[in-house]
Amino acid sequence: QVQLEESGGGVVQAGGSLSLSCAGSGGTFSNYAMGWFRLAPGKEREFVAAITWRGGSTFYSDSVKGRFTISRDNARNTVYLQMSSLKPEDTAVYYCAATTKWPGTLSTRQDDVNYWGQGTQVTVSS
Repeated sequence: QVQLEESGGGVVQAGGSLSLSCAGSGGTFSNYAMGWFRLAPGKEREFVAAITWRGGSTFYSDSVKGRFTISRDNARNTVYLQMSSLKPEDTAVYYCAATTKWPGTLSTRQDDVNYWGQGTQVTVSS
């Protein structure tokens, strides 16, 4: 059983930056491709970004491409989401996810996620 714990959320002004971390435990971290999703009030859970097992490939939603960067450090069992040029519409609870499936299809196949973190709140003020 893999446990995922996000950290780094908070309140930031529009145009600012924030970095999220997700630490994994209870399993072999490098066995999982990793992703980030978000859930805003009144909206469905949305794919944000994903990264392959060794970090060789990354995937982004159109809404964050060019502003967010996903990375991972398997030695530290951690995946990161660096967010910049933040907008009020980025406000959401951000969830870390682990999957044994190809992460390039996570945007349309959320059922492929094996484990979810508990989420961390990101609020972007205008």
